Amino acid sequence: MTPQPTHDLAADSAPVTPAQATAARFREAVETRDLAAIEALFTEDIRFYSPVKFTPFEGKPLVVGLFGVLLRLFEDFRYLGGFEGAAETSAEGTEAPAVVLPFRTTVRGKEIHGIDLLHVDEAGLIKEFTVMVRPLSAVRTLGDAVLAGLVEAGLVPAPEAG
Repeated sequence: MTPQPTHDLAADSAPVTPAQATAARFREAVETRDLAAIEALFTEDIRFYSPVKFTPFEGKPLVVGLFGVLLRLFEDFRYLGGFEGAAETSAEGTEAPAVVLPFRTTVRGKEIHGIDLLHVDEAGLIKEFTVMVRPLSAVRTLGDAVLAGLVEAGLVPAPEAG
């Protein structure tokens, strides 16, 4: 993917492409913590690739539940801009419109720097979502906090004590 810098996706001017329009709606929904608006932007078979889990979260119910946990965990979440292009999807191996949204947030006192990579389908819905974060200490903190939130929400079983 050769990223192309875009104008600020949250700017007052209308987004130019369907992928930019989807990214702008997603960004607004996250920033206003509107879980219903986030859900409306996902395909039924969305795949979410986490920085702490090898296999993706699959399907709208689980991914929306995950976003509910994330919205509760993130402190001072903010997107910093965006880049648009096209990239190969993980699931299908075909090229799809893609938008990268860099962000900053804090979880349990750890500052996290990251990017959201959104792959958009022909209908303008997010079909694949990949998150990358740094530094490693923040990845660990985020992983522990998300797992606890998913268990508390009844979305995954508690890990077995070992």
